[in-house]
Amino acid sequence: MLMVVGLGNPGKKYFETKHNVGFMVVDQLAADFGVKLDKLEFDAATATVRVDGERIMLVEPQTFMNASGKAVRQLMAFYQVQEDELLVVQDDLDMPMGKLRLRVKGSAGGHNGIKDIIAATGSSNFARVKIGTDHPAAQTVVDWVLTPFSKDDRPVINSAIDQAVALIKDRISGTSIAQLMNKYN
Repeated sequence: MLMVVGLGNPGKKYFETKHNVGFMVVDQLAADFGVKLDKLEFDAATATVRVDGERIMLVEPQTFMNASGKAVRQLMAFYQVQEDELLVVQDDLDMPMGKLRLRVKGSAGGHNGIKDIIAATGSSNFARVKIGTDHPAAQTVVDWVLTPFSKDDRPVINSAIDQAVALIKDRISGTSIAQLMNKYN
């Protein structure tokens, strides 16, 4: 099994914000696979699909960003998902807009959603797809991440979402993490 967790905040208010880029990637995967995240379980919206014989679970925690770990921990325990079967998609303020980076493990880097997942699961040994949302010039971080992408940034982010979806599909098809890092980082 591969559990793909997109980080974000639930509700229309946050739908197109920078902090929801993880949800945007999972939404695109769901659309590509012809499924809807309409099952509510363990504080998350989920959908499961089989691709080339592998079971893929798409997850959007509904606990808000800073409490994402609760949903992830519960789903991992119930479905017996191992660390190497977890892939989290997140925004990253410290990367240029639209830049993509795959990390195998590491610290939260100041990201509260990742920090909560690490605290809840007791491990930082899980893969993350980071999508750059740039650092705010004149706004506070909270205001920046909770605002929509500008008209100029939207095509850049759309391209990054497409790349993240391609990366995850390559992972599903059996491409190793090392190969993915060489191709996408």
